[in-house]
Amino acid sequence: MDPPVGTRRRTAGTSLQSGSTRSSETDPDERYLSTFSQRGSFQAATESSRTNLLVASTLTLLAFLTRFYKINNPDEVVFDEVHFGKFAAYYIRGEYYFDVHPPFAKMLLGAAGWFAGFDGNFNFENIGDSYTEHHVPYIGLRALPATLGALTVPIVYAIMKESGYSTIIAAFSAILVLLDNAHIAQDRLILLDAQLIFFTALTIYTYIRFKKLRYNEFSGEWWTWLVATGVCLACCLGCKINGILIFLTIGTAVLVDLWDLLDIRKGYSMEHFTRHFVARAIGLIIVPIMVYLSFFWVHFATLPRSGAGDSFMSPAFQETLAGNEMLLNSQELRYYDVVTMKHKETKVFLHSHKEQYPLKYEDGRISSQGQQVTGYGHNDTNNHWQIVPTKALPATGRGRVVRHDDVIQLLHVNTQTFLLTHDVASPHMPTNQEFTTWPKDDISRYNDTLFQLSIIDADDGQEWKTKSGYFRLIHGPTRVSMWTHKKPLPDWGFKQQEINGNKNAQEKTATWYVDSLISAEDEEDFQSRTATRAAKEPKKMNFFKKFFELQLLMLQHNAGLTASHPYASNPINWPFLISGISFWTDSKDQRQIYLIGNIVSWWTCTITLSIFVGVLGADLLARRRGIEPIPDPVRNRLWNNAGLFTIGWATHYFPFFLFSRQLFVHHYLPSHLFSALVAGAVLNFVMSETINYPISIRGRNMRMRPTQYSDIGPKALAVVAAFTVAMFLTLLFIAPLTYGTPGLDGEQVNRRRLLSTWTLHFAAKKTDHTI
Repeated sequence: MDPPVGTRRRTAGTSLQSGSTRSSETDPDERYLSTFSQRGSFQAATESSRTNLLVASTLTLLAFLTRFYKINNPDEVVFDEVHFGKFAAYYIRGEYYFDVHPPFAKMLLGAAGWFAGFDGNFNFENIGDSYTEHHVPYIGLRALPATLGALTVPIVYAIMKESGYSTIIAAFSAILVLLDNAHIAQDRLILLDAQLIFFTALTIYTYIRFKKLRYNEFSGEWWTWLVATGVCLACCLGCKINGILIFLTIGTAVLVDLWDLLDIRKGYSMEHFTRHFVARAIGLIIVPIMVYLSFFWVHFATLPRSGAGDSFMSPAFQETLAGNEMLLNSQELRYYDVVTMKHKETKVFLHSHKEQYPLKYEDGRISSQGQQVTGYGHNDTNNHWQIVPTKALPATGRGRVVRHDDVIQLLHVNTQTFLLTHDVASPHMPTNQEFTTWPKDDISRYNDTLFQLSIIDADDGQEWKTKSGYFRLIHGPTRVSMWTHKKPLPDWGFKQQEINGNKNAQEKTATWYVDSLISAEDEEDFQSRTATRAAKEPKKMNFFKKFFELQLLMLQHNAGLTASHPYASNPINWPFLISGISFWTDSKDQRQIYLIGNIVSWWTCTITLSIFVGVLGADLLARRRGIEPIPDPVRNRLWNNAGLFTIGWATHYFPFFLFSRQLFVHHYLPSHLFSALVAGAVLNFVMSETINYPISIRGRNMRMRPTQYSDIGPKALAVVAAFTVAMFLTLLFIAPLTYGTPGLDGEQVNRRRLLSTWTLHFAAKKTDHTI
C-alpha cells in the first residue's frame, strides 16, 4: 500500500498528463490515485448501513419534532398566510385568482386544506384574524409545508452521503438546516418557501444520482434519474418564480459536463456527444416544460369560476370564467350612449366638474385655467360622458355601433363640454399634457377634442363593449394617451387623481374600460340592451393563449413589487443575519414571531464559503508554481462536488442583487441550504486529506481502481458535536421568537437581540440612572 501523499512538486518538463491513454469513461476522481486505505474500526462502525439508517432516522424524527412543535401556535393568520391561505381557499371554492408566483405550491396547499376538511369560506383578510373562531383546520394547512420542510433535512443528509462524504460530515450539513431557526419558522406556516426548498434539495439529490450513473449511460436507471431531475426542476419553478434559479445551477453543471464530453482527448465521437446533448435536452428542458405546463392546465381546470383575479386578465380570458361580469353584462356600445369609464389599474372614474385649474401651480408653472378633469373613486353624475360621432351615421342599424379605431368626441353631460387635451403641462408632470374640457358650442378647438378609440387586442371593426372592451384613448393631433396615476392633486383638485396625456401612446397602464351604460338615445333600445339575460355559457380560449398571458402578467407584477417595506433588506446583509422579518405580534402577552436564522449556523456557513474560495485560490497559485498541496482525488472532489454546491449558492444569491423588487431575508434560505452543503465539504477537507472513493456506480467502461476510504475519525465527531450543542443552545435561546411562545418581557427581548440591528417588538427601553 502506498503511503499517503502530502505536498508534491512536479519536475520541469514533466507532462501533466498520464503516460497511458485513459479510457474516455474514466472517473475524474480517478485521474490520480495517490492513497489506498482501509477502514478502521471507528470508520467501519460509523459507516455501517445500520448506523447510516439510525442517523438518517434520528435526523428525520428531530426534523419533524422541531417543525411540528406547537404548530397550532398562534391560532391566527401570520404574515403572508393572508395571501397563500387565501389562494388555497380559492382552489377549494374554484374561484379564479391572480398571483405573481406559479401555482404548484399553492395547489398543494389547496389539496392539504381540502384533505383537512377546509371548506374555503375563510378569507384570510388580515394578520391576526382568528382561525379558531372561524373553525378553520389551519393545522392541516400548516402541516404540508412543515412536512416538506422536515423531509428536506434527510434529503440534505442523503445528498452528502451520495456525494461520498462520511456519515459524520453528512450529519453535520443536515444539522445546519435541522437546527436553523429561520428554516423552522418558515416551514411551520402556510407559505411557499418550504415547498421550494424541498424541491431544490430534491433536484440536487436526483442530479447527483444521475451523475453517479455516467458509466451506465443510456441505461434505464440513468434515464430515470435524468427525467426525475427534470421533474424536480419544474416543481421548483412551479413553487415560486425565483425557482428558476435552480435551472442556472443545473444548467451550469450540464454545460461543464457537455464541455468535458466534447474534449477530443477523451476519445468521444460527435455522434456520442450529440446523443448526450439530446438526452439532456429531453430530460432537463422538454420534461420540465411539459410538467410546468401541466401545473397551469390543472390550475385553470380547478378555477373555472369568476373570482378576485378576474380584473388582471384580458376580456377574452375573463369571458372563459363562469359568472364573470363581462360574460353576464357586457353590452355593445352605440353612438350617443352615455357611459361611465374606469381606469383599469387604479379603478377611478373619468370625472370632471366645473372647478378650474389654478392659474399658477406651486412650482411657478402656468395652467390653462380650464375645467378640471380628474380621476374620482366614487360613483357620481359628474362621471357621465356621452359618446359623440365625428362622422355621418345611418338613422338605424349596425352603422351606429362604436368600433375599434373610430375617432370620437366625449361630451361631459353635466357641463356640456367636450374632453380636450393640448400642449400645456399637466399639474404634476411637466412632460405630460393637461386634460381639460371645451364648451360644446365653441368649434374653434374642434380638432383638440378628437380622440381615437384603440380597443386592446381588437380586430378591425370590432365592436366596443362595456366591461370587456379595454381601450386606450389616443388624442388625434398630439398622439398622447389618456392616463392617470395614484398621486393625488392638491386641495384645489379635492385630492382626486390627476388625468394627463402620456406621450407613450401604447403605455400599458393607460388602459380604461366602460364600467356601465347609463342611458341611450333610444329608450326602447336601452331597455333591450340592459335587460336581465340568462347566464351565458363561458367562452373557450386556447390553453397556450391563457398560459402566455398569465406568464407575462406574473413577470410584470413581480417586477412591480417595488414599494418600500419596513422589513425589506439588502442581499448583502443576508449571509450575516443583519436583520429579520416580524411575522406576527400579540401585544397582550408580548409574544412575537420574528424570522431570523440561527447565528451559529449562518455564520459557520458564511465562513466556510470563504474558506472554500480561499482553498481553491491557494491551490491554483501553488499549482502554478509546480506545487501540488492537495491530493488529486481530494482536489477533484472539491472542484466537482463542493464546486456544484458553491455554484448552487451563488446562482441562488447573486441574482437578487439585480432585482429592483422588495427583497427579504427569507429569499436567502435556498442559498443557506447550499452553503450548508459547502460547509460539510469544507469540514471534511479540514479534518482529513482522504475521501471515500470512487463513488460512481460501476459500469463496463469504468477503469477499475483500488478503493479508498475517508479516515474521518473521533476528532471530526467531537467538532460536529460541539457545533451541534452550540446550534441547539442558540435555537433554544431564540425559540420564543421562532415559535411565538412564550411571551417575553422587555429585558428578555433585549437579551435575545444578538445583533443591535434586529428590530424586535416589546424591547425594554434603556434608561440612564443618575445618583
